[in-house]
Amino acid sequence: MEPPIEYVRTGGVSIAYQVMGSGPVDLVYVPLNLSIAVGWEQPIVARFYDRLASFSRLILLDKRGTGISDRPRAPLTLEAQMDDVRAVLDAVGSEQAALLGGAQGAQMCALFAATYPERSSTLILWNARARFAGTEEEKRDFLRMVYERWGTDEWIDYLLEANYPSFVGDPHFRRWMAKGVRISASPGSALEFLRTFAEADIGDVLPTIRAPTLVMYRRDMETKALFTRGLAQEAERLVKLLPNARLAAVPGRDMAPYVGDEVAEEVERFLASPETPVVPDRVLATVLFTDIVDSTEQAATLGDRRWRDLLTEHRKAVRRELTHFRGAEMDTAGDGFFATFDGPARAIACARAVVGAADEHGFVLRAGLHTGECEVAEDKVAGLAVHIGARVVNEARPGEVLVSHTVKDLVAGSGLEFEDRGSYELKGVPGEWRLFAVR
Repeated sequence: MEPPIEYVRTGGVSIAYQVMGSGPVDLVYVPLNLSIAVGWEQPIVARFYDRLASFSRLILLDKRGTGISDRPRAPLTLEAQMDDVRAVLDAVGSEQAALLGGAQGAQMCALFAATYPERSSTLILWNARARFAGTEEEKRDFLRMVYERWGTDEWIDYLLEANYPSFVGDPHFRRWMAKGVRISASPGSALEFLRTFAEADIGDVLPTIRAPTLVMYRRDMETKALFTRGLAQEAERLVKLLPNARLAAVPGRDMAPYVGDEVAEEVERFLASPETPVVPDRVLATVLFTDIVDSTEQAATLGDRRWRDLLTEHRKAVRRELTHFRGAEMDTAGDGFFATFDGPARAIACARAVVGAADEHGFVLRAGLHTGECEVAEDKVAGLAVHIGARVVNEARPGEVLVSHTVKDLVAGSGLEFEDRGSYELKGVPGEWRLFAVR
């Protein structure tokens, strides 16, 4: 039986979800965009859900911007979608869950496992990519096609031929797919979440994931369409990047995991295999460093008392913004701040607000950000990512928010624009680093 649809509020939007089964493991399934409002109408999908729920407590949800969840005005970033998963887990009383994600859902699940290792027991990636296939021109053409043809008969024919060859000529499946596409997303929202998929690159994140991971793909799938090009090679690359991963090539020609029983069987075997529990002493975090430009000269000009008063007001303003954007203050050595965030877009928004507030107080601030793996000890964080963030701020111009390429890659779909500042050698950090200024 189809479980009841429920809602949870997070960040001003309502997220639809369902829960079924009573297995020993909580399993969150995040597809590309199939809505829970129509999945149960297709027998092979219902069978897939029933199969997963036979060995788990299955948690289904519609990400914001898709299905029967709200279409927010804010961008459909991976970061915002992670908030949706957290809210649903909290609503159902799940402290830790296995994550099963497909395509863009796989990107988000991988980022979630890196950012919240304490809530991610295992990670299962289906037809996953660290970054989208194709050239920049091919991606632009694909996104243009999405916006112009989404939900049309032409689009449904394209999907069937490219991704569901076993069902070409099946009128019942075609009618269901057409309904599912149209309910799951409008052309505008489809363009938004697929643009996020096309622009994001989580390659730098994958080596930080400690959770046991299963990477799966269809062994016999055609690779003519941009969406499915090179999935086998990409799966092999992901396994090499992930520290604790195994690979499974599933027979079949169709993109969806619900075609056949093989995917559910692989998931069941993986979740049943004994694994050493991962103690999360490392997390993916975005570090923010701020620095007051020419602070010594300004202090000498204003005098000690006036400078202390301004610095006190500045620190109050920074702490207000940290609270608003869910940042954690780590240190205030000297006249700058060191803070961490669980999402790079929030960190950038906070940095921009802090730089603007400093201008109101009569001095100039600069900020630097980097996203990477941080060692966690009590309430402190350390590691190479922290050193990189501290070096990035040193390269920032007065009044500028400067970020590493990793930060830029992870805020795809946010609407933020960047100016390429070129490559830098950061003191004490190996290699060259591409830095970008937030416009």
